[in-house]
Amino acid sequence: MKREEPKFSNKEILRWLLQRWKGNLKQASLNALIGILKVAFSLVTVWAVQHAIDVATGSAKGSLYLTVGLMALLVVLRFVLSVTSVWIANLLGIRATNRMQRHTLDRLLRSEWLGNERRHSGDIINRLDKDVSVIVTFLTETIPSILSTAILLVGSFLYLFQMDRILALITIVVVPFFLILSKLYVRNMRRLTRSVRDSSSKVQSIMTETVQNQMLIKTLEYNDEAVGRIGGMQDDLQHKIMDRTRFSVFSRMITTLGFSFSYLFAFLWAAVRLSHQTITFGQMSAFLQLVTRIQTPMNSLMQIIPSTIGVLTAAERLMELEEIPLEQQGENKQLDSACGVRFQQVDFTYDEKAEKVIKNFSFDFKPGTCTAILGETGVGKTTLIRLILALISPSKGKATVYNRHEEHPLSPQTRCNFVYVPQGNTLLSGTIRENLCLGKPNATEKEMREALEKSCATFVFNLPQGLDTPCNERGGGLSEGQAQRIAIARALIRNKSIMLFDEATSALDPETECKLLKNIMENDDKTIIFITHRKAVLEFADQTLEMESINNM
Repeated sequence: MKREEPKFSNKEILRWLLQRWKGNLKQASLNALIGILKVAFSLVTVWAVQHAIDVATGSAKGSLYLTVGLMALLVVLRFVLSVTSVWIANLLGIRATNRMQRHTLDRLLRSEWLGNERRHSGDIINRLDKDVSVIVTFLTETIPSILSTAILLVGSFLYLFQMDRILALITIVVVPFFLILSKLYVRNMRRLTRSVRDSSSKVQSIMTETVQNQMLIKTLEYNDEAVGRIGGMQDDLQHKIMDRTRFSVFSRMITTLGFSFSYLFAFLWAAVRLSHQTITFGQMSAFLQLVTRIQTPMNSLMQIIPSTIGVLTAAERLMELEEIPLEQQGENKQLDSACGVRFQQVDFTYDEKAEKVIKNFSFDFKPGTCTAILGETGVGKTTLIRLILALISPSKGKATVYNRHEEHPLSPQTRCNFVYVPQGNTLLSGTIRENLCLGKPNATEKEMREALEKSCATFVFNLPQGLDTPCNERGGGLSEGQAQRIAIARALIRNKSIMLFDEATSALDPETECKLLKNIMENDDKTIIFITHRKAVLEFADQTLEMESINNM
């Protein structure tokens, strides 16, 4: 089986991590300082224990009580440092995580729609949650820990070297073996970790879909199959975790055995020297403590390797999100009413190898008109809306927004001229007021009332909490028709020149629909585009667009 190569080189990933590390210097520096102080206290403790034993056995002069007092002070200081590091990790750590999540989410929202659309929302959430957390922990805690661990290793070795050169050199004889093992370990562990993270994303994606589509699953009586599907993916994830664990345990076992035999040799060496009275009992104690302080950092560095591999994988997964090109950036191009949208010989395909969805399409949605777009599923109605909103761009031809004085190609900067009511229930969790503010963040109570009245949603004022009535995800707690009318009010409160409605009145009764349409069309300066199958809309339309004949234009 051919081994899949990483998408990004280690150099590319490290360069990306360095950019992210610059934004977390404060926390990383504080953790590094605490780590260095802990190392200093640890080495002073070795000396204090040696001196206390030598004083107690008469091998050295001094005050036993002062030495033990120094040891007690060191214990207190190390405790204070430990508490401080916990506070730094929790307070500054959550800020760093939130900051990186906001940055990544902002990057996603500003990237091209088509690139994001191809990824499952559960996979993206998994990356925003787990991968961001792994990276922040590595940058703010693991890197400072590596620094303090290296300082402890060097400091302990130099301390031991000045006491016994041969023992110091023997103690680090395992380093070349450690480096060879770590290279093999990294190569295989990175592949296994990537496999685990991708499987975890798949599990979360299916869980997200299942929770979001509970009604569909219930009505299809698909409960057992849905749970079984997730169970199968969880089993696959479990097997991959077990493969990674077996490899990790085997590698750790070999390393631990090497360190254990090295410690036994150091103990034997110190015991022989003590029996020949070439060292004191306090010095033997210091030998063994220093050997431990040399081996412990080396073992810690071995344990840090999984974290390093995890962060390489996490960084790679976030870098994949950043591969999606950004939308065209620049200042908004808002036109005075009334505006129109004109297509001239436009082609579009989602995939260069696939058949064109829209071919040689020309049409003029004239300023101040109401157009009804008709057609069966799959003829390109939704694609046309996406082109108007500049979520996608024509493969060929020209698409513009215009008024009497100016004309601009459709782009993210012309999106400010549109309001859009998508098909289905598009309310977000929060209050009705918060949903309306999506259309206009600084909307007044009066503007909200006027928009609700115009959209035939006056029922809101009869609710016990009025505008502050909470809505669950997708408008849970409201009927489909109520949710639709609030979504239309949200669009009206945005008050833009061109209004796009995608089957936006499908859940309304005919009487309410006619009243709402009259309210919407009372201003002649609005250009209205409806995707619809409803007869009531056709009666209000100035022109119709039959999408079934679109490829013959």
